[in-house]
Amino acid sequence: MTVMSLVDLEVQAQVVSRLVAGVPDSGLAGPTPCPEYAVADLLDHIKGLAIAFRDAARKDLGPTTDTAPVPAGLSLPAAWREELPRLLGELGEAWKDPSAWTGMTRAGGVDLPGEIAGAVAVDELLIHGWDLARATGQEYVPDGAALRAAHAFLLAAAQEERGEGDIFGPVVPVPDDAPLLEQAVGLSGRDPGWTSPRSS
Repeated sequence: MTVMSLVDLEVQAQVVSRLVAGVPDSGLAGPTPCPEYAVADLLDHIKGLAIAFRDAARKDLGPTTDTAPVPAGLSLPAAWREELPRLLGELGEAWKDPSAWTGMTRAGGVDLPGEIAGAVAVDELLIHGWDLARATGQEYVPDGAALRAAHAFLLAAAQEERGEGDIFGPVVPVPDDAPLLEQAVGLSGRDPGWTSPRSS
């Protein structure tokens, strides 16, 4: 799988941090495009991926990189408004080091090349940023470089056979001339037209 390397994750991490800041307390129990996640679960998942991929970039392998993602039943920490932006900033900073993109590392209990781990981190920030924006009614303008990298990664993944336990759902078809973000969202197994039932 060929992916774009050395993307500045810090820019997209800042986009997600701004979305986190815009989440009202009243919205934490609301639905998201991820059927198994409420907004609070999604925020806690973002916290976990920030830690895991920060440590994967640093090659600081251990409990934070050895644990597979937990799909639901998560518990958002009380200080999430302060903790998430800090962790997202650390994630972005860790991937500024060119050595993060080389050699082998681990994330979610899976050993993988640094370049692939970086691509997954970009994809996670890009798609979960969209999830959070849609779930909370916020405007979403992702970093262009992150969008292009995530789309390339998702397109390559879609061309491989998907089986049980795959991190992506079935591709949702979108028109060929759809905006690149909608194409990426469809490739991730989400409906680009999803809106929160609370806003309809």
